Amino acid sequence: MNRFFLALLFALVKAVILAGGLGKRLRPYTDDRPKPLIEIAGRPIIEWQIRWLKRYGITSFIILAGYKKEKLIEFIGSGEKLKAQVAFLVEDEPLGTGGALKRASHVLQNDEQFFVINGDIISNINLNTLRILDEMIAISLVPLRSPYGVITLDGDKVTRFEEKPILKDHWINAGIYLMSNQIFPYLPDRGDLEKSTFPKLAEMGKVKGVKFPESYWRSIDSIKDMEEVSDDIMRGQVYDWRADDD
Repeated sequence: MNRFFLALLFALVKAVILAGGLGKRLRPYTDDRPKPLIEIAGRPIIEWQIRWLKRYGITSFIILAGYKKEKLIEFIGSGEKLKAQVAFLVEDEPLGTGGALKRASHVLQNDEQFFVINGDIISNINLNTLRILDEMIAISLVPLRSPYGVITLDGDKVTRFEEKPILKDHWINAGIYLMSNQIFPYLPDRGDLEKSTFPKLAEMGKVKGVKFPESYWRSIDSIKDMEEVSDDIMRGQVYDWRADDD
């Protein structure tokens, strides 16, 4: 499938950004703003996400907002400054990722497929490789990054130290999904996708996992994450971000 056709196809696909969380682990940065507005390398997380998604021809976004929603609306507005079309759906009380997405069913029910992205990640995963046929969801998988240094032993002798390696035999959910509109009956009114919907669909054989062993992916969960990902972006390890301004 050539690049032009993919761009045309994805231009018709919406992306939903889950942006309603409280971001408790990033306080005090999230005392006055939602987590997706935390700045990484001089730009909010959600701006990096929209720029990344636009590289695949996606220009229509639905942002599911909750905590400090007025800040998100003020920053993004209609999306014009990011050359995108943006609509907001807000929740007055936390509904979880599944409940928030279910509330968006009325604006997505006529879309055969749509992307859903967690609002706290920075990635360069190639969306062109996400496909679903009989499945209801394709989940992006990335290797587990150990939070600790790992030691190799030969008997009781230490032979090697490896600081926070990427464990390529273990895969984690990257929070980047391609979903079918058939998923809505399986969403909870209140609760998280990972705890309710995904296990149920996995038992039905309706979940596809797509591995991305070499792609860049980080979740912003701590101040250290903010610092490290900012450095990675400035060093060009995520993508050539300067090209976005051309």
